[in-house]
Amino acid sequence: MGPELAELAGSAGTTMVTLMATQAWEATRDGMVALWQRFQPARAEAVGSELEATREDLLLARATGDTDTEAELTAEWQARVRRLLLAQPEVADELRRILAELSPAIPEQGPSVEVRLRAEVSGSGRVYQAGRDQHITER
Repeated sequence: MGPELAELAGSAGTTMVTLMATQAWEATRDGMVALWQRFQPARAEAVGSELEATREDLLLARATGDTDTEAELTAEWQARVRRLLLAQPEVADELRRILAELSPAIPEQGPSVEVRLRAEVSGSGRVYQAGRDQHITER
């Protein structure tokens, strides 16, 4: 697989998982099921079910702050799309069209901030660190 198709598979997997938790979910699911229906009809129904299960896992992961699961789900769908592209490279043009239709629905990422905290304590010293709000009540 060339780098262009690998990049397309990565982009598709990321876009699919990102949009699973948005109002564009149904359009995303319908587009991907239609893609499989066109190129691998025997797998289309299973792909629809797998997308639904992935969405449930994603929503649960987001509710609990589990970023590892979200990354795993993204990698899983990237691999599935990559396998589809390997089996049938002619899928690429249709996949690009679907992604172009979905791209306005991708949520904008706000500015990211990296917080690094480091502390050393000795004796009976105390350290309170927070990357955001912190409320301390000592008695």
